[in-house]
Amino acid sequence: MPVTTISIFDAADFDAEIQRGAQTLNDGGVVVLPTETVYGAAGRLDRPAAVARLRALRGNANADVKPMTIHLARREDALQYLGKVNDLGYRLMRKLWPGPVGLSFEVPAERRAEVAKKLGVAESDLYDAGSITLRMPDHPVGVEIIGEVAGPVVLTMASPTAGGAGFKPQTLAAELDGKVDLIFDAGPTKYAKPSTLVKVHADRFEIVRAGVYDERIIDRLLKTTVLFVCSGNTCRSPMAEAIARNLLSKKLNVGPMELENKGICVLSAGTYAMPGMRATPQAVDAIKDMGGDLTRHRSRPLSVELIHQADVIYTMGKGHAQAVRSLVPSSADKVETLDPGGDIEDPIGSDLAVYKTLAGQLLTLIQTRLDERKIA
Repeated sequence: MPVTTISIFDAADFDAEIQRGAQTLNDGGVVVLPTETVYGAAGRLDRPAAVARLRALRGNANADVKPMTIHLARREDALQYLGKVNDLGYRLMRKLWPGPVGLSFEVPAERRAEVAKKLGVAESDLYDAGSITLRMPDHPVGVEIIGEVAGPVVLTMASPTAGGAGFKPQTLAAELDGKVDLIFDAGPTKYAKPSTLVKVHADRFEIVRAGVYDERIIDRLLKTTVLFVCSGNTCRSPMAEAIARNLLSKKLNVGPMELENKGICVLSAGTYAMPGMRATPQAVDAIKDMGGDLTRHRSRPLSVELIHQADVIYTMGKGHAQAVRSLVPSSADKVETLDPGGDIEDPIGSDLAVYKTLAGQLLTLIQTRLDERKIA
């Protein structure tokens, strides 16, 4: 009988199919899951038969091979495998997860033995030369299923061709017939290439395997990033960005354009923005009177990447906050309306006096918010 393929986004009962996938893994089966990079064959690490099948898929059925990567549904799940995590490690987890990055951590020998015993697996199945690689994928189906499994889940690439624009579930099913129990079809993956593997050291990170993110992207993501969000990104949020830049540059005694050299990035975006639009003339003039410059501003749409990059996101209204959370549900803990008292009214179409009043309001609110977060 051919392997069962579930077109998950067309399923009559999404939740029931998610539970079906989790139960198959709990029962020791092998399930193909979508991630944002490629499709992976998943199994529970504490189910020897599943691990043997995964190793066979990987092309090496021998026991003496490197461990497969543990996949997580929540950042905090990483702590059960690790000893003490340094500040850089926490920052990498917070900034790069969920996302296309596996993080490799050194773990003390005592902790390795303790974890392996608790999970009932061989230490060599978890750790390789004293380290462990963990990943938190950014795909709703993969994360949902992993989150429902009552044990450690490992993934290995299901097929070198699985996930690209020409992805065909029937082709994958034919390749894996008799080798897996279920395939969850969620269409082509976002990146269709392997994840980046990063080694976490005490005071630096090292790219061990190139993938979706390169060192430049990771450096950018690791900055302390403040993101302001409005609708069109031509009035309120660019004004807030310029004001925050001025405030932070004064605190750090550098020019506004030198903030990134100090590890701070201030950005703005719009939930309905058209890319490349200039700030309104009134916004430019109001900010100029405060010592800022919006002449070079060009609007940008809100994106998943921007949300992941940001440490804190201040929105001009509740609707904008909801839009952020809808794009990235895991961002809920870093999204706030700039004014706790209510929405900041859109000044589009108003005269310069209204914009100047708005600029003063934004200045007061941003000063308070930056002090609360102890940014700079």
